[in-house]
Amino acid sequence: MTALTLSTSSAATLRADAVVVGLAKGAKGAVLAPGAQAVDKAFDGKLTAVLETLGASGAEGEITKLPATGLKAPVVLAVGLGEAPAADEDYDLDTLRRAAGCAARALGGTKKAGFALPAEDAESVAAVAEGALMGAYAFTAYRSNGDAKAGRGKADAKSAPLAEVALLGAKPRDKAHKAAAERAEALAAEVNRARDLINTPSNDLTPKSFAAQAQAAGKEFGLKVEVLDEKALKKGGYGGLMGVGQGSDNPPRLVRVAYTHPKAEKTLAFVGKGITYDSGGISLKPAGHNETMKCDMSGAAAVFAAVVAAARLGLAVNVTGWLALAENMPSGNAMRPGDVLTMYNGKTVEVLNTDAEGRLVLADALTRASEERPDAIVDVATLTGAMVLALGNRTFGIMANDDAFRASLHEIAEEAGEPAWPMPMPSELRRTMDSPVADLKNIGERAGGGLLAGVFLQEFVGEGITWAHLDIAGPAFHESAPFGYTPKGGTGSSVRTLVLLAERTAAGDLG
Repeated sequence: MTALTLSTSSAATLRADAVVVGLAKGAKGAVLAPGAQAVDKAFDGKLTAVLETLGASGAEGEITKLPATGLKAPVVLAVGLGEAPAADEDYDLDTLRRAAGCAARALGGTKKAGFALPAEDAESVAAVAEGALMGAYAFTAYRSNGDAKAGRGKADAKSAPLAEVALLGAKPRDKAHKAAAERAEALAAEVNRARDLINTPSNDLTPKSFAAQAQAAGKEFGLKVEVLDEKALKKGGYGGLMGVGQGSDNPPRLVRVAYTHPKAEKTLAFVGKGITYDSGGISLKPAGHNETMKCDMSGAAAVFAAVVAAARLGLAVNVTGWLALAENMPSGNAMRPGDVLTMYNGKTVEVLNTDAEGRLVLADALTRASEERPDAIVDVATLTGAMVLALGNRTFGIMANDDAFRASLHEIAEEAGEPAWPMPMPSELRRTMDSPVADLKNIGERAGGGLLAGVFLQEFVGEGITWAHLDIAGPAFHESAPFGYTPKGGTGSSVRTLVLLAERTAAGDLG
């Protein structure tokens, strides 16, 4: 992973391959952001004019490179910040994250870059550090550059991520700045862990191998990891997991990953959908909808990464992650439309669409998580295309059985820099899942499909337990060009929200 340092050097004296400055759109043209003073001085106060001559305007995400003069670094990279704030206001933190991410991505293949962006307090230090470290991400595990002898992971220099980020203007001896940088490193590392898992092809990431990665992380970070294999799942009555996984040669797993703290007063349970590949099963997905279905385990990846992040940060809260892992495939053994499954909580479900499988594995995991009576449960899933239609590709939906908890999660997600929106769970949708042969069906009417999925899941949450459901189907996997600190492919959506929720809970800021 990209290294992070807090440097006491000035932008003029730092020995690096490039120095990054911010450029914003002012009322009368482009303006330099705070942090760029030393670089501007090296250009005799004419840096803005030179950048404008090159066509730079300060538009958000705009990248302009030019040869340096009077600096130890040979290149200056100006990154656009968008509209400049009022004189008495600071730059928005996510603006800084996105700008740092753009700059880091543009510097791929570079060994070291100094970031002279606004970073005068701990919050802005954290934002720039997070953005740079997440923006520098590259998934290179399967690149050979045409050299059969090179083997996996031998990416060429240009595709390698920026090796080192030096934050200029931050104070290495300031406890708050140091803590902000350390948190950013841990957070970005776990977001990137989730991204790696999501980007790994399904022939290598199976329920068994995913569980093995959880076990390895448990040993490294002192987590308690329990794995239920197909024999234990069958014996335990986990009908949802077994039903979804029965058509695959790669059998399902339920993984419990637990972090505990001796001073914790609260316990959170995170439940993640982990369909390592989703063909749709017998209700096969049409052509054009299968190609990215390795990403259908993004919820489990986010949950796993969030638990590890809580351990790395030493948060005073107990966090248990439940990874509901299965591969949904068509075969002679596959679950059929019309089959009835007996779930872990004893309820029966008539399966009318085998492509509505995520809610089945989550149902078992939610029931199991409820048995431990946590203070709150949050499940995360790439659950419905309906949520993508409702909120687009960059925003996830939040549903909950408690309005205050849903509002808190929305606030936390926005603060973390992850666009989200609260969604209702209309009670009248429940009757559309009534089945003539079972307790309920796994689908209901088409209208409000994303909401209906939440209503289904609520049936499996223990009575009296605060619960929320995050449908990350839109932002979990990004198929277009990278933007800000968001790469193409797996994004690690909701990791930062879950971690901030854990931090707030540890601090006693949530009821």
